[in-house]
Formats: sequence, C-alpha cells, structure tokens
Amino acid sequence: MKLSNYPIRTRKETPKDTDSKNASFLIRGGYIDKLMAGVYSYLPIGLKVIKNIENIIRQELDNIGCQEVLMPVLSPKENWQKTDRWDNLDVLFKMVGADDQEIALNPTHEEIIVPIVKGMNISYKELPLALYQIQAKFRNELRVKSGLLRGREFLMKDLYTFHATEEELDKFYEISITSYKKIFDRLGIGDKTVVTCASGGTFSKYSHEFQTISESGEDTIYLCEKCQEAVNKEIISENNKCPKCQSNDLKEKKSIEVGNIFKLKDKYSEPFGLKITTKDGNEVNAIMGCYGIGVSRVMGAIVEVLAEENKIVWPEEIAPFKYTIISLGKNEKAEAVYNELNKSASVILDDREDISAGQKFADADLIGSPHRIIVSEKSLASGGYELIDVKTKNSEIKKI
Repeated sequence: MKLSNYPIRTRKETPKDTDSKNASFLIRGGYIDKLMAGVYSYLPIGLKVIKNIENIIRQELDNIGCQEVLMPVLSPKENWQKTDRWDNLDVLFKMVGADDQEIALNPTHEEIIVPIVKGMNISYKELPLALYQIQAKFRNELRVKSGLLRGREFLMKDLYTFHATEEELDKFYEISITSYKKIFDRLGIGDKTVVTCASGGTFSKYSHEFQTISESGEDTIYLCEKCQEAVNKEIISENNKCPKCQSNDLKEKKSIEVGNIFKLKDKYSEPFGLKITTKDGNEVNAIMGCYGIGVSRVMGAIVEVLAEENKIVWPEEIAPFKYTIISLGKNEKAEAVYNELNKSASVILDDREDISAGQKFADADLIGSPHRIIVSEKSLASGGYELIDVKTKNSEIKKI
C-alpha cells in the first residue's frame, strides 16, 4: 500500500470532545471516526487492526473445537420475555417495527442461540457443542465514555457451549481459560492481563474476568502478589485473602475488563425447554457456559497500555502494517524495498512528495508499525536502508 493513495487522514490536535487516550490516538491516527457518543466507524486502517484481532480469536477458538456462526442483530420481544429480561435488562434497546411487532437490538445472544440449538435435537454424542460469533452488540448505556472502552455499539466475540453435565462444563471452562490466555498473549497484552475472580451471580460461586491492568481502567481489582490471581473489588472477602492460594498479600490495581466467562448452567436452557438426551436415554436440561471478549474494547485497551507519548506501538500480529517505509527525498530505491517486502508482509510506503520529513515521521508514529524503514541519501550512502525496531529502538543498515 502506498500512502499517496491510501485514505489515512491524520490530525495534529486531539479532538475537543475526546475523553481518553485510546480515542485520542485512534481518531488522530485515522483509525476511527466518532459519529456520536459511544458510536464509532472503523476506517480502513482501523478495520485492518480489528480484523487482525478477530483472526487471532478465531484461530484459538477453532483450535479447541469451537465453530463460528452469525446470528441476527434483531430479535422478538417473546424470546426476552421467556427469560424475564424484556423488563429487567436496563440496557436493552427496544424498537417497534412497521408491523407493530416489538423487537430488541441484541446486547447478547443467549435468547437467540438457545432456540437455534433446541432445533438441532442434539444428543450427548455431539457434545460439547461450542458455537461463537463476532458481531456488533447494542447496549443502551446511560453513560458512555473512554472511547472504545464503553460504548452503545461495539464489537464482541460471544461463545456459547452446551453440555449434558456440570462436570463437562467445568472441563471446558478450564480449557477456555487456557485459550483466552493464549489469545491475550498474541494480542500483546498477556503480561498485563490477569484472570480475576468475580461474582457468579445466581449461576455459580465465581465467574472469571480477564482484566488488563491500566490506570485508565474503570474497574478495581486486588492482585495476589504470590500467585498472580486477582479478585474483583465487588467480591473481595472480609479477610482480604486470595481465593486461590489464601495469601493476604493483595495489591489494589485499576484495570480494563477485556473478557469474561460464566457458568450459566440451565439458566437459559430451562425457559426454552432445551433438553439433552443422555446415554441412558434420559432427558436433562442442557448445561451452558458463555464466554465473551470485547473485540473493539481490546483495541482500545491495547492503545491505553502500550501507546507511548506520541506514538502507537502495535503488537506485531495485529499491526495494520508490519513495515512502514519512509522515503526521504526522491529515489527509486524506496520503491524497490517496498516491492520486495510486499511479497511476503504487509507494508505501507510513505511516498508522498509534498510532505515534510517531520510530518512523515509523525504519521509513522500514529500508523504504529512494529518495524520502520528509512530510505534516504544517508542510508543509501551507508549501503542500503535503515531498519528500526520501533519497540526496542534498535537499528541496522540492510542492503538493498
């Protein structure tokens, strides 16, 4: 890709109504455009990052036997009445269609996936069944803030699993924790993201959140210095002990919730009559788990914790481009380097002739490629081009 004909429009100044680091960088870098509070468009460079995040999630979920589906954005009132959430879920967007039918914009998909699976008439031989999607969700949040961290429309991966017994759910639950750790490692925030015990509500003693430690986070967690397990502020025990190792060496941290997993048991299968035929011929309510990752929130969280003073530093697997080539002055060598690298990697060449060197470097900082190449008279005099590792700032001259 050549920057002279690629629609990146960077800004020098932070928009006045921006209230977070991630929104500031992503709007200035031309990744997103704010339509209204809590609602954003993803522009070409931003969509590249989103798709890279999605692909990592897909790969890791497929590795543990999950299968992708795509469910509707709209659903009928009747489904939400069955689970008693039409009147009791305060973030539910409600609409009336042209036929006077009351419908919801889905904030989550338990009310949709359960009837789908019921229609499959599955038996114990087909379990565990694990179905996921990556799709827009809608929540009528009273107060939206912090850029991509809290919105009314956002991208989310939601996975739903179905089992015949709680023991089978427990087994998959542990597999999902391992899978999530791999996902966040590949996203570049694994070392800052901790498994956090949270309230299981009416379902179980605990659910688990994946909290990325950041001073800009809305959540407060207590991190165990001994085993690195964490506890959400809402369930911290009176004796302030870690639920895993019983250590009382807990440190308060601010954090961003980037994922969560719940043991739903038969909370949603029972109202829809979703039964599983067991090996001995009995019918039991399907036992369920649900597992979420905020895809767009993860994008914002990565910027919050990894961006430097004036620079986005994307992890290699999700960067929109692996290499940014800056051509200083008129030369054909930059084009030759671009053509060679473009055969095997994602590359963007800043070939603009009417832009100053300073502006090119400033734009490269916002593009955030992990590797930067400078082709100049100085580098050519030294035998080639300068290759810089943006994170470590190490550089070397490579021959053309």
